[in-house]
Amino acid sequence: MPDLYVSWSEYHQKIEQLAVKIYQSNWQFDQIICLAKGGLRVGDILSRIYKLPLGILATSSYTGEGKQTRGSLTVAQHLTMTSSNLGSHILLVDDLVDSGVTIKQTIPWLNKNYSSQIQEIRTGVLWYKACSEVVPDYYVDYLTDNPWIHQPFEQYEQIDLAELTLKAGASISKNIN
Repeated sequence: MPDLYVSWSEYHQKIEQLAVKIYQSNWQFDQIICLAKGGLRVGDILSRIYKLPLGILATSSYTGEGKQTRGSLTVAQHLTMTSSNLGSHILLVDDLVDSGVTIKQTIPWLNKNYSSQIQEIRTGVLWYKACSEVVPDYYVDYLTDNPWIHQPFEQYEQIDLAELTLKAGASISKNIN
């Protein structure tokens, strides 16, 4: 399968579709945790839709040219959240499951560090690839051919700050005049 290119509009529609799927399951949860960076926008929007607190757990495993080479997973030392206590029923979200390694390793991390507070964790993603070792509880699209997904925010990973400065300077000059 060729690479999959996703626009901002399609991306937001996928998040809304995920919100509906979770809602239709009638599962009651009281905390959303997103895996950043990829799941950050997903978690933010779901947190706003459901009006629930958002926790952020930074993870990283892709490196190299275009950030398309999977390396070992790095998980932050701490979960960031604004509430003093973690909820008991956690919706753990990311943008996709590719190999499944990130979700497979972060669930035990959460249970190890917050076992006294967590009763249940369910997972939600926009894209579930057939090559994944993990089957998410909620997903929007199942991709049998495991394409590389080009998400709309990836343009910022290739940005040249000098060019952006020139472009922004031109826009600022137009707004001033």
